[in-house]
Amino acid sequence: MLRIRRRFAWPVRAAVTVSTGLLVALVVWKFGTGWELPAYLYLALIAVVLSVVDFAEKRLPNALVYPSLIVLPLLLTLAAAASGAWQALLGAFLGGAALFAFYFVLALISPGGIGMGDVKLAAVIGLALGYLGWTPFLVGAFGAFLIGGLVSLVALALRRVTLRSSIPFGPSMLAGAFLGVLLA
Repeated sequence: MLRIRRRFAWPVRAAVTVSTGLLVALVVWKFGTGWELPAYLYLALIAVVLSVVDFAEKRLPNALVYPSLIVLPLLLTLAAAASGAWQALLGAFLGGAALFAFYFVLALISPGGIGMGDVKLAAVIGLALGYLGWTPFLVGAFGAFLIGGLVSLVALALRRVTLRSSIPFGPSMLAGAFLGVLLA
């Protein structure tokens, strides 16, 4: 947090605070006191940090993504064990593998477009959405591309970027993921 204070002006810090509060409120509203709550609260908190870092540095740090590949499955496993939702846990692992594979192929086809940070984040998002079912999974997966496209079009229209500019995709992936969570 100290780095954020030094690096970003107060409007960015205010946006981080507000977006964190909104995501946490959304997750609590969606899951109540359900066993899934800790997993999706964790996702909400890292989503904000990853989005800020990706906007600022155009990278998704392994120091945040790798631990999420351990923490999120553990929290989802605890939720499945407590609630008996073993099918949901299977869906989580299938979703994580499927979204990872899809993004990995995209990264191979278009090396300048999708980075390996996006590929690793896709596994995390796939785990979270797969646990909720295939409809939220598909909404989140395709919502990322819709949101990313809209953000790109707006940025082009406002002349903030050119057709050759690199636009961070992690925030769009995470926004799509929370769209899927919301519609679950």
